[in-house]
Amino acid sequence: MQYDLSMPRYTIDFDKDFDNTLSELVETTDATTKADVIRRAVASYSYLKKQQRSNKDAKIVITDDDKLKKEVVLP
Repeated sequence: MQYDLSMPRYTIDFDKDFDNTLSELVETTDATTKADVIRRAVASYSYLKKQQRSNKDAKIVITDDDKLKKEVVLP
């Protein structure tokens, strides 16, 4: 994403572990910056919460060959 001077700016303090996690995600995904990782995470969380609100029985599951591996519970 190209920087736009009209975009709101935020200053957020993170501990070293969180910063390391952001750096790892930049290195191991197609995200280009730490800010990109955060934007994508917020967009994903927003989408999932909207789905949860529209269908109270909705579940997030991780499967492998149609076998349930994990069920994710959103706060």
